[in-house]
Amino acid sequence: MTGLHKDTAAVTQIHFLYGQGRILSLLDDNTIHLWEIVQRENRSHLVEVHSFSLPGRPGIESTSATRVTVMLLKLSCDLLALGTEGGGVHFLELPTLTLLNKSLFQDEIMQSVPEEYKCGKSLGPVESLQEHPQDSDKILIGYSRCLVVLWDLNSRHVDNLFLGKQQLESLVWERSGNSFVSSHSDGGYMVWAVSSSNPCTHDPISSTVPYGPFPCKAVNKILWRTTESGAPLVLFSGGMPRASYGDRHCLTILQDSSRVTLDFTSRVIDFFTIHCTDKDKEFDDPSALVVLLEEELVVIDLQMAGWPTVPAPYLAPLHSSAITCSCHISNVPPKLWERVISAGQQQCPLQNYENWPICGGKNLTLDPKQKELLLTGHEDGTVRFWDASGVSLKPLYKLSTANIFQTDCDHNDSLTQAGEEEWPPFRKVGCFDPYSDDPRLAIQKISVCKYSGKLVVAGTAGQVIVLVLSDEKSDHMIDVATVDLLQDREGFTWKGHDRLPPRSGSVVFAPGFQPVVLVQCMPPAAVTAVTLHAEWNLIAFGTSHGFGLFDYHRRSPVLARCTLHPNDSLAMEGPLSRVKSLKKSLRQSFRRIRKSRVSGKKRAVVNSPTSKVQEHDAEVAPVQRRIEPRSADDSLSGVVRCLCFADTFLRDGTHHGPTMWAGTNSGSVYAYALDVPSQEKFSEQSVEALLGKEIQLMHRAPVVSIAVLDGRGNPLPEPYEVSRDLAKAPDMQGSHSVLIVSEEQFKVFTLPKVSAKTKFKLTAHEGCRVRKVALSNFTSVSSEDYSENALVCLTNLGDIHVFSVPALRPQTRYDCIRKEDISGIASCVFTKTGQGLYLISPSEYERFSLSARVITEPLCRVDVERPHDLSVHSGSSTPLPPQANGTHKTQAESKSVETEGLLDEMRSALSSPVLDSPNSSADVTLDTTGELTVEDVKDFLTTVDEAENNYRNMTEEDGRPPGILIN
Repeated sequence: MTGLHKDTAAVTQIHFLYGQGRILSLLDDNTIHLWEIVQRENRSHLVEVHSFSLPGRPGIESTSATRVTVMLLKLSCDLLALGTEGGGVHFLELPTLTLLNKSLFQDEIMQSVPEEYKCGKSLGPVESLQEHPQDSDKILIGYSRCLVVLWDLNSRHVDNLFLGKQQLESLVWERSGNSFVSSHSDGGYMVWAVSSSNPCTHDPISSTVPYGPFPCKAVNKILWRTTESGAPLVLFSGGMPRASYGDRHCLTILQDSSRVTLDFTSRVIDFFTIHCTDKDKEFDDPSALVVLLEEELVVIDLQMAGWPTVPAPYLAPLHSSAITCSCHISNVPPKLWERVISAGQQQCPLQNYENWPICGGKNLTLDPKQKELLLTGHEDGTVRFWDASGVSLKPLYKLSTANIFQTDCDHNDSLTQAGEEEWPPFRKVGCFDPYSDDPRLAIQKISVCKYSGKLVVAGTAGQVIVLVLSDEKSDHMIDVATVDLLQDREGFTWKGHDRLPPRSGSVVFAPGFQPVVLVQCMPPAAVTAVTLHAEWNLIAFGTSHGFGLFDYHRRSPVLARCTLHPNDSLAMEGPLSRVKSLKKSLRQSFRRIRKSRVSGKKRAVVNSPTSKVQEHDAEVAPVQRRIEPRSADDSLSGVVRCLCFADTFLRDGTHHGPTMWAGTNSGSVYAYALDVPSQEKFSEQSVEALLGKEIQLMHRAPVVSIAVLDGRGNPLPEPYEVSRDLAKAPDMQGSHSVLIVSEEQFKVFTLPKVSAKTKFKLTAHEGCRVRKVALSNFTSVSSEDYSENALVCLTNLGDIHVFSVPALRPQTRYDCIRKEDISGIASCVFTKTGQGLYLISPSEYERFSLSARVITEPLCRVDVERPHDLSVHSGSSTPLPPQANGTHKTQAESKSVETEGLLDEMRSALSSPVLDSPNSSADVTLDTTGELTVEDVKDFLTTVDEAENNYRNMTEEDGRPPGILIN
């Protein structure tokens, strides 16, 4: 279930109303919202039913005094206490969120405080509120100045005062209610006795600084759990020595002489224990510790010796290392699926999800008809395989390429092991690891053959690795081949990073994908395109310097072609020279603008013969906008953007054969005819390549994709699909055609003559540019036997266009991704069934569907018996906001709660504060090295006014754009 607030303010706190199916949320705009699980059409939905904003206190001008710092939900779930920055405590009736006339202010507390403790200072914000475990009418109130008060709600009387000296951070009761524990800013905690005979306590029973005596950071939160074994279990976050480990994100578990310091790689947000809550029981006996981190969720088993980590069946961090590329595989064959799962189980043989403590609800989603894989390439050189068949992504297998090269990994591991023997006893916990041993390891492109179990991954330093799936452990040497893409061209000197040195000797590889060939491109620039044809034993790869063709069966290069223009100096400077590249791109953009203005004035002479020639391509529609031709010497014009293999007609119209196609940043398309020997002669004869066609697009727009269509206009099947009777044979009787997609237009050429058949000028019509395209198959809802192929296109404005193939007629258009979300657009990947995924944040993929038949959405039911039904909601017939692919559309405004008496007076005295809170996804930087180019960014490098407008629109829009669903 998903709930989306109307405002884009960040959620700071969430509290469950136990057993009621309700949730309270606090936003950073100081508003409180009540959510409720409702059943409709045998499914559960999360709906907002009430909201509340705490008004300012009459006579107080500062609205910060009413900012909520802490919330206490009583176990009876009928009262909510709010602590504020001004030191006041307010009470709301639940579930109506009605403000009660029971507010407690500091001046009332100060009357009971000894004179020597007052010192003319305020008590500070309320840091903690805790309900008495044995008497629900009493609450413990902790102020920042370390005054702790035991307050009786019924008699409105101070039962006990505890006068501390260190700034307070948090409080927790001991189960019996005879004592409590406070944590402080000096890195220590204190145990206080609660006694009716001593209403004013100055000194605690004990005071401990676990990591003293040197200055320590604050203990942000502490839990004290009693155990039947005798010694209590103490858990706290922070408290590390400030000088030595002040930058660590730690949580400590103490019990008697046992101590473990859990060392996380991201900030600890909150944690709690799962323990016995039965009041008749004497001990807490915690069974598990749940830690919410900034980047992941971790569960620790507190019953097993050593307190091990419990493997998570879901919510695995996608970005354990920054995601740099992704690849989706539809309809995975059962054999490949089983082998990948088997390899993953051998990597983590002890993965037992039975101890996972979080459970509840019923999953109503039917088992998927076919299996899907999502492969993510990462900055640390790993490729992770995810089960993408359902709503959540489940990790299956991890492939690492770092062990192929000589890096500093071994040195770092030895340092880590040495550090674990020192004090404090650190233990690395969690999967999130934002650090990379070498940025050159980053994966840029992935290509898979799902029928043969072959995989090609390419990286930042020009490495292209061919891997084969094996069920057995192997110890072998990797064949290394070097391909010079410059072809000894003079005048070019590579100024970027060095290649990754391959590891010498044999290497041990676990079952799974094992490398057999390493192809090193020279110069070692980042690989920008890669493709694989397992039936022909060929791989093709491209960089900013050119493209190559390699026979991995014979371990021999077949072709190397340099695509550099004489002025492509930036291509030789590597990725570290991005500043120069941006400067040059901006200069050329301004030159084109000036050139456009001048040529616009010249075009006033309509009868000029030259103008007729220039406008020949623009006669399709009068609304088209003129596209200025790009200069041949634009920076990075030689970048290879796409590659593909096809069995088609290239030499003549009667003989078809293997071909390879390559498209570049300057609008050039190269088509090679390949002479591939039969399978029996693979080892004897070598593959030969001959240039058959060379196409230059008029406007020199970058070529984004190339696809060959058969005589019926259908895409050609994948390798092995026809030979294994998994797909219909392509039509080889009619004339084939090639679909070439540039950033500005789509164009279909007939083969083998390469004459223009049809086209659609997207930039001229829509004013946008192509970023991602795919050929998808859409199956009819009414009949499974009928389907159509379509071209799906994502633009730089974040909208999706669907075109018929091969006629290129526009079918529909939808808004999908915010145009300011450059990283989301760059990370988008389409499936072959009309769905898509993109990174809505560095750690989250959002899934959308363009197909009315193939929809992946969460379907669940949570059965609750609610003792107090809301009268407002029970009779409501408000339509439920639709769910589409896990994303809710913005909900309609819920009915406001009218509060009488005190609330109206306080609101009239001072309105509640409103704080601007931009959408969090806009503030997160995402490393998409493999996808982002200068072309992606330069559309947004305009004026300051436009940037301010974009920011204003982002803060004003209602949440994220809705999911896409074609009915």
